[in-house]
Amino acid sequence: MEIRCKFWLPKKKRFCANIPLNESLFCGNHTPRSDSPWIPCPIDPSHSVLKENLEGHVRRCPLLKQVQSLTLQPFYQKGINAGKEEDQEELETFKPKGADDLESSNDPESGSLDNILSEMKRNAVYSMTVLDFYKLIEKIEHVHESICKDIQDSYKVPEACGIWIKREVDRKLPFQEKHVMQQVSILGNLEDLGVLNSSLGKERADYDDGTGIPAVVEFGAGRGYLTQMLADCYGIKKVFLVERKSYKLKADRSLRQKESLILQRLRIDIEDLNLNAVESLREDPYLAIGKHLCGPATDLTLRCCLGEHRNQSNAELQSVNPNLRGLAIATCCHHLCQWKHYINKKYLLELGITKEEFHAITWFTSWAVDADHGADLPDVTDCKLHLESVEKKQCGEDYGVEDIVRNMKAVERAVLGFMCKKIIDMGRLMWMKEHGLDAQFVKYVPSSVSPENHLLIGRCPRHL
Repeated sequence: MEIRCKFWLPKKKRFCANIPLNESLFCGNHTPRSDSPWIPCPIDPSHSVLKENLEGHVRRCPLLKQVQSLTLQPFYQKGINAGKEEDQEELETFKPKGADDLESSNDPESGSLDNILSEMKRNAVYSMTVLDFYKLIEKIEHVHESICKDIQDSYKVPEACGIWIKREVDRKLPFQEKHVMQQVSILGNLEDLGVLNSSLGKERADYDDGTGIPAVVEFGAGRGYLTQMLADCYGIKKVFLVERKSYKLKADRSLRQKESLILQRLRIDIEDLNLNAVESLREDPYLAIGKHLCGPATDLTLRCCLGEHRNQSNAELQSVNPNLRGLAIATCCHHLCQWKHYINKKYLLELGITKEEFHAITWFTSWAVDADHGADLPDVTDCKLHLESVEKKQCGEDYGVEDIVRNMKAVERAVLGFMCKKIIDMGRLMWMKEHGLDAQFVKYVPSSVSPENHLLIGRCPRHL
């Protein structure tokens, strides 16, 4: 008992049986935590360490070798697709009321952070006055009504994907109907737009005639099963899977068994990927795809494919890879979006939406998945009428924003959340059009399949 941990376990009515640490009365599980703050690891922010232990941890972090290897790759360029906290050109082009306050809030000395967490966004909303809260809701409703029109249902089941629908593929591949329906519809929309040729899957056509897409870059690829379906049904030649995390049960093994297909997995954050520097992609036309690119990953991908970048020395402006033929991104997790990364700040400022209001709007988007999506949501006007009635009833009472939010029905919160999602995605759509794409924003599967069911899709008309 003398060499056991001295932490008393009241439920078991005994001391902990583990061996204590050196020069301590307690084991590692029960050693009192230091008062020192916990900070994200600079090598891998997904875990945190004590500030006092940071120097030693950095030398032995498990991901250190991986990061060192990545930085030597020619396509790695730190933050190339990140965007800027404030785009001076956009702010000078259009400077709305309150822009001076917005600029001052981003002064480094004001404590501005690149990543605003959901808890911070929620606290900012709850600290608003009731009047300001309702003004923001009215602004959201007005913007949604004016720009989010004619979003078409586009549920596609192309003939080329029949082998997946009928489960005539390798039985070892995982098959979940809801994911298959989403993947099929994404590819069907690309085919409908003229980016994919449905005959390729049957004939393995020669791509030199300009009718096919020999290379595919899947962003946020995960296990890579969207590309697996594309390879099975449309006969692509090259595959680049961009994913920062490591996954088990990947599609890579099945893809490598295809004799005519070349596979390269790029384990890198989209934020740091210089697509122009990927040697094996330079000469080939390619298609960019992504299924459920969470939050800012959509903006990073658009900037990676369509933005203009400076080289490593920041001296020479480089254009995007000119071989881009088409793009399809299913967006999701808008509550993770950040002002720094958002692709079209000018669009928001012209609508009178400030940086602080953008943070609130992104927090509202999390409400979109609160409700039961087995049935269609009520019409948008129902939510507006409810909010107006609540305002009349509660504005004069001792009510705060938190009380109002708590009293809203889940389905009404969901309607407002979907409004905010569409406003964010419409800005992305407009940016795609400004950069030369023939672009659309569609609902590609029913909400009963997935509440995250909107797709940004586009093609480069100069190539088609």
